[in-house]
Amino acid sequence: MDTGLLWLLFFVVVALAVLVAVLAKTKFTVKTISMVGIMAALSFVAYSFFRIPNVLGTGSSFHLGNTFTALTALLLDGVSGGLAGAIGLSLADVIAGDPGYAVTTFLLKFIIGLVCGAVAHRGFRLGQRRFEKRGMYLLAVIVSAFSGLLVNVFTDPFLGYFRNRYLFGQPAQIADTFAKVASGVTLVNSLLSTVCAVLLYLALAPALQKAHLLPAPPAAKESGKK
Repeated sequence: MDTGLLWLLFFVVVALAVLVAVLAKTKFTVKTISMVGIMAALSFVAYSFFRIPNVLGTGSSFHLGNTFTALTALLLDGVSGGLAGAIGLSLADVIAGDPGYAVTTFLLKFIIGLVCGAVAHRGFRLGQRRFEKRGMYLLAVIVSAFSGLLVNVFTDPFLGYFRNRYLFGQPAQIADTFAKVASGVTLVNSLLSTVCAVLLYLALAPALQKAHLLPAPPAAKESGKK
Protein backbone atom coordinates (compact mmCIF):
# COMPACT_ATOMS: atom_id res chain seq x y z
CA MET A 1 0.00 0.00 0.00
CA ASP A 2 1.12 3.54 -0.70
CA THR A 3 2.92 5.21 2.23
CA GLY A 4 0.54 8.17 2.13
CA LEU A 5 -2.45 5.88 2.56
CA LEU A 6 -0.74 4.13 5.45
CA TRP A 7 -0.27 7.45 7.23
CA LEU A 8 -3.90 8.34 6.56
CA LEU A 9 -5.01 5.02 8.03
CA PHE A 10 -2.79 5.64 11.06
CA PHE A 11 -4.40 9.01 11.74
CA VAL A 12 -7.86 7.46 11.35
CA VAL A 13 -6.99 4.91 14.04
CA VAL A 14 -5.71 7.68 16.32
CA ALA A 15 -8.92 9.66 15.75
CA LEU A 16 -10.99 6.61 16.71
CA ALA A 17 -9.00 6.25 19.93
CA VAL A 18 -9.65 9.90 20.78
CA LEU A 19 -13.35 9.34 20.10
CA VAL A 20 -13.40 6.39 22.49
CA ALA A 21 -11.72 8.54 25.15
CA VAL A 22 -14.39 11.20 24.70
CA LEU A 23 -17.25 8.69 24.81
CA ALA A 24 -15.77 7.10 27.93
CA LYS A 25 -15.69 10.58 29.54
CA THR A 26 -12.07 10.12 30.52
CA LYS A 27 -10.79 13.06 32.56
CA PHE A 28 -7.22 14.01 31.71
CA THR A 29 -5.76 15.98 34.60
CA VAL A 30 -2.19 17.27 34.65
CA LYS A 31 -1.21 14.29 36.82
CA THR A 32 -2.87 11.82 34.45
CA ILE A 33 -1.29 13.32 31.34
CA SER A 34 2.12 13.34 33.04
CA MET A 35 1.84 9.69 34.04
CA VAL A 36 0.63 8.66 30.57
CA GLY A 37 3.63 10.48 29.08
CA ILE A 38 6.06 8.78 31.44
CA MET A 39 4.58 5.34 30.79
CA ALA A 40 4.61 5.96 27.03
CA ALA A 41 8.30 6.83 27.27
CA LEU A 42 9.00 3.69 29.31
CA SER A 43 7.11 1.62 26.73
CA PHE A 44 9.22 3.16 23.98
CA VAL A 45 12.48 2.46 25.84
CA ALA A 46 11.49 -1.11 26.78
CA TYR A 47 10.65 -1.91 23.17
CA SER A 48 13.42 -0.01 21.38
CA PHE A 49 16.37 -0.98 23.54
CA PHE A 50 15.45 -4.20 25.35
CA ARG A 51 14.09 -6.66 22.81
CA ILE A 52 14.93 -9.54 20.53
CA PRO A 53 13.82 -8.27 17.11
CA ASN A 54 12.54 -9.97 13.97
CA VAL A 55 11.99 -13.49 15.31
CA LEU A 56 12.44 -16.01 12.47
CA GLY A 57 12.33 -13.10 10.01
CA THR A 58 8.62 -12.52 10.69
CA GLY A 59 8.90 -8.99 12.09
CA SER A 60 7.68 -10.14 15.53
CA SER A 61 9.83 -9.31 18.55
CA PHE A 62 10.29 -10.50 22.12
CA HIS A 63 9.92 -7.40 24.31
CA LEU A 64 8.42 -6.01 27.53
CA GLY A 65 6.83 -2.87 26.10
CA ASN A 66 3.32 -4.10 26.91
CA THR A 67 4.19 -4.07 30.60
CA PHE A 68 3.55 -0.35 30.86
CA THR A 69 0.28 -0.52 28.95
CA ALA A 70 -1.14 -2.91 31.54
CA LEU A 71 0.51 -1.08 34.44
CA THR A 72 -0.98 2.28 33.45
CA ALA A 73 -4.42 0.72 33.04
CA LEU A 74 -4.16 -0.77 36.54
CA LEU A 75 -2.99 2.50 38.09
CA LEU A 76 -5.29 4.89 36.22
CA ASP A 77 -7.92 3.60 33.77
CA GLY A 78 -8.27 1.69 30.52
CA VAL A 79 -8.14 4.65 28.15
CA SER A 80 -5.03 6.08 29.80
CA GLY A 81 -3.35 2.68 29.73
CA GLY A 82 -4.26 2.17 26.11
CA LEU A 83 -2.94 5.58 25.12
CA ALA A 84 0.32 5.09 27.02
CA GLY A 85 1.11 1.86 25.20
CA ALA A 86 -0.28 3.00 21.87
CA ILE A 87 1.70 6.24 21.85
CA GLY A 88 4.97 4.77 23.07
CA LEU A 89 5.04 1.65 20.92
CA SER A 90 3.57 3.11 17.74
CA LEU A 91 6.09 5.95 18.04
CA ALA A 92 8.82 3.32 18.03
CA ASP A 93 7.40 1.96 14.76
CA VAL A 94 7.13 5.44 13.25
CA ILE A 95 10.74 6.29 14.11
CA ALA A 96 11.78 2.97 12.60
CA GLY A 97 9.99 4.03 9.40
CA ASP A 98 7.18 1.46 9.64
CA PRO A 99 3.83 3.32 9.49
CA GLY A 100 2.13 0.05 8.50
CA TYR A 101 3.18 -1.56 11.78
CA ALA A 102 2.30 1.64 13.65
CA VAL A 103 -1.34 1.34 12.52
CA THR A 104 -1.88 -2.09 14.06
CA THR A 105 0.40 -1.36 17.03
CA PHE A 106 -1.65 1.67 18.07
CA LEU A 107 -4.90 -0.27 17.81
CA LEU A 108 -3.58 -3.39 19.57
CA LYS A 109 -2.07 -1.53 22.52
CA PHE A 110 -5.18 0.58 22.94
CA ILE A 111 -7.26 -2.61 23.14
CA ILE A 112 -4.90 -4.04 25.79
CA GLY A 113 -5.39 -0.95 27.94
CA LEU A 114 -9.17 -0.92 27.55
CA VAL A 115 -9.52 -4.58 28.55
CA CYS A 116 -7.12 -4.34 31.50
CA GLY A 117 -8.82 -1.20 32.73
CA ALA A 118 -12.32 -2.65 32.41
CA VAL A 119 -11.44 -5.81 34.34
CA ALA A 120 -9.45 -3.95 37.00
CA HIS A 121 -11.77 -1.02 37.71
CA ARG A 122 -15.20 -2.20 36.65
CA GLY A 123 -14.77 -5.88 37.48
CA PHE A 124 -12.62 -5.93 40.61
CA ARG A 125 -12.87 -2.20 41.46
CA LEU A 126 -9.14 -2.30 42.08
CA GLY A 127 -8.03 0.61 44.23
CA GLN A 128 -11.63 1.44 45.18
CA ARG A 129 -12.24 -1.18 47.84
CA ARG A 130 -10.33 -3.15 50.42
CA PHE A 131 -9.84 -6.86 49.84
CA GLU A 132 -10.38 -9.00 52.92
CA LYS A 133 -7.64 -11.42 51.95
CA ARG A 134 -4.30 -10.44 50.42
CA GLY A 135 -4.46 -13.54 48.24
CA MET A 136 -7.67 -12.27 46.64
CA TYR A 137 -6.07 -8.86 46.08
CA LEU A 138 -3.06 -10.46 44.39
CA LEU A 139 -5.35 -12.62 42.25
CA ALA A 140 -7.35 -9.55 41.20
CA VAL A 141 -4.16 -7.74 40.13
CA ILE A 142 -2.87 -10.76 38.18
CA VAL A 143 -6.18 -11.40 36.40
CA SER A 144 -6.58 -7.70 35.58
CA ALA A 145 -3.09 -7.42 34.12
CA PHE A 146 -3.29 -10.67 32.17
CA SER A 147 -6.77 -10.05 30.79
CA GLY A 148 -5.77 -7.46 28.19
CA LEU A 149 -2.49 -9.22 27.44
CA LEU A 150 -4.35 -12.49 26.87
CA VAL A 151 -6.71 -10.77 24.43
CA ASN A 152 -3.60 -9.51 22.65
CA VAL A 153 -2.46 -13.10 22.09
CA PHE A 154 -5.42 -13.46 19.71
CA THR A 155 -5.80 -9.94 18.31
CA ASP A 156 -2.10 -9.48 17.48
CA PRO A 157 -1.79 -12.39 15.00
CA PHE A 158 -5.32 -11.73 13.69
CA LEU A 159 -4.68 -8.08 12.82
CA GLY A 160 -1.11 -8.93 11.86
CA TYR A 161 -2.38 -11.33 9.21
CA PHE A 162 -4.57 -8.68 7.59
CA ARG A 163 -1.80 -6.11 7.85
CA ASN A 164 0.72 -8.38 6.15
CA ARG A 165 -1.81 -9.62 3.60
CA TYR A 166 -3.52 -6.40 2.57
CA LEU A 167 -1.24 -3.54 3.64
CA PHE A 168 2.08 -5.19 2.81
CA GLY A 169 0.80 -7.42 0.00
CA GLN A 170 2.25 -10.70 1.29
CA PRO A 171 0.97 -13.99 -0.18
CA ALA A 172 -1.70 -15.65 1.94
CA GLN A 173 0.48 -18.63 2.91
CA ILE A 174 3.36 -16.44 4.12
CA ALA A 175 1.01 -14.11 6.01
CA ASP A 176 -0.58 -17.14 7.69
CA THR A 177 2.82 -18.54 8.72
CA PHE A 178 3.90 -15.18 10.13
CA ALA A 179 0.63 -14.97 12.08
CA LYS A 180 1.24 -18.37 13.69
CA VAL A 181 4.75 -17.37 14.74
CA ALA A 182 3.40 -14.07 16.06
CA SER A 183 0.86 -15.87 18.26
CA GLY A 184 3.64 -17.82 20.01
CA VAL A 185 5.86 -14.77 20.41
CA THR A 186 2.93 -12.71 21.72
CA LEU A 187 2.07 -15.38 24.28
CA VAL A 188 5.61 -15.27 25.69
CA ASN A 189 5.55 -11.47 25.72
CA SER A 190 2.18 -11.49 27.48
CA LEU A 191 3.32 -13.85 30.24
CA LEU A 192 6.52 -11.89 30.90
CA SER A 193 4.72 -8.54 30.75
CA THR A 194 2.08 -9.78 33.19
CA VAL A 195 4.72 -10.72 35.74
CA CYS A 196 6.47 -7.36 35.37
CA ALA A 197 3.24 -5.33 35.46
CA VAL A 198 2.01 -7.10 38.60
CA LEU A 199 5.32 -6.64 40.44
CA LEU A 200 5.54 -2.97 39.47
CA TYR A 201 1.92 -2.34 40.44
CA LEU A 202 2.34 -3.93 43.87
CA ALA A 203 5.45 -1.83 44.44
CA LEU A 204 4.21 1.49 43.04
CA ALA A 205 0.48 1.64 43.82
CA PRO A 206 0.76 2.18 47.60
CA ALA A 207 3.40 4.90 47.22
CA LEU A 208 1.54 6.69 44.43
CA GLN A 209 -1.73 6.48 46.37
CA LYS A 210 -0.08 7.95 49.45
CA ALA A 211 1.36 10.76 47.31
CA HIS A 212 -2.14 11.45 45.89
CA LEU A 213 -0.97 10.76 42.35
CA LEU A 214 -3.70 8.21 41.61
CA PRO A 215 -7.43 8.83 41.04
CA ALA A 216 -9.30 9.03 44.34
CA PRO A 217 -11.87 6.29 45.05
CA PRO A 218 -15.52 7.35 44.60
CA ALA A 219 -16.11 7.36 48.36
CA ALA A 220 -13.22 9.72 48.88
CA LYS A 221 -14.47 12.04 46.14
CA GLU A 222 -17.94 12.17 47.67
CA SER A 223 -16.64 12.88 51.18
CA GLY A 224 -14.43 15.59 49.73
CA LYS A 225 -17.50 17.32 48.25
CA LYS A 226 -19.23 17.28 51.63
